[in-house]
Amino acid sequence: MIEKTGRSAVLLLAHGTPDVLGEMAEYLNKVTGGRALPQEVVEELQHRYREIGLGETPGTLAPPLTRWTLIQAHLLERALDRLGDSDTRVYVGMRNWHPYIAETVARMRLDGVTHIKAICLAPQNSRTSVGLYRKAVLAASAGMEVDFVAGWAEHPLLAQAFAERLWPVWALACAQSGRRVPVLFTAHSVPCRTIMTSGTPVQSSPDTYPVEAKRTAELVAQRLAVVGLGNDDWYFAFQSQGVSGGPWIGPTVEDTLKAIKEAGHVGVVMQPIGFLCDHVEILYDIDIAFAEKARELGLKLWRAESLNDSDVLIKALAEIASGQYIADGDEATVLAPV
Repeated sequence: MIEKTGRSAVLLLAHGTPDVLGEMAEYLNKVTGGRALPQEVVEELQHRYREIGLGETPGTLAPPLTRWTLIQAHLLERALDRLGDSDTRVYVGMRNWHPYIAETVARMRLDGVTHIKAICLAPQNSRTSVGLYRKAVLAASAGMEVDFVAGWAEHPLLAQAFAERLWPVWALACAQSGRRVPVLFTAHSVPCRTIMTSGTPVQSSPDTYPVEAKRTAELVAQRLAVVGLGNDDWYFAFQSQGVSGGPWIGPTVEDTLKAIKEAGHVGVVMQPIGFLCDHVEILYDIDIAFAEKARELGLKLWRAESLNDSDVLIKALAEIASGQYIADGDEATVLAPV
């Protein structure tokens, strides 16, 4: 159970996404920390979001990332209730769009919350993402206790959830191809500069993100070993490299697809293991852009269904929220500065 000092609540943290196309420039301004991007970049992102169904005016359906994150929060609250934490509410805070982390923490404070269990819906710890979430939470939560979960890449149920989504599509791909089809696991790329040792006390060692991302993939692959997935049957790549200056970590999906083709394969099953629900990096980057690249190479591409409302994922989150699972990346409870 969650140890309560006063009233406790769970805060799920996600990246955020614009609600309509006209908000793209403002949204990207938040993502880059105020650094202006060329208009063609804004228009390209509008094109990608338009392709996955984002409209010009507010509609009745929230964007996929927002919709699924809110659903996950609701399902987690129900799961905690079944575990006996019936008074524990689950809130959602976004770093780059509404509901902003600061807005949500302010609402939690008004609701009488004094202790926050903050869980990033990015399981692999990175200074680029998770570190910024932590900074935003602590800045907004002065005087409140914050138990921040910095990473849970090796949670057994996380690997199980991904394996359950991967197995049926991998079996289908192999059956339709009449041969073994490799699996390509992916995680979001980050700038090289953000994972390198800086020599400062805060960044005195390399970022663990690339290691944790590959470890999650390895754990998923291990769970399919029983049905025949071998060590030579899977690859790993970083996707969705950004437009900021400087190099981003690789290998890229594009280069890996070429290598898979050159190895004599006729198809590939992709599974993004750094994302917990559908959003533009899956619905556009994989389903549209990488699918087209695969066709150009003469490969057939299948994708494992995203976790979204996976019961196993929600169970993993419930274990973390209730203290039944302590991740290596957990940070001690801290009192946010007044």
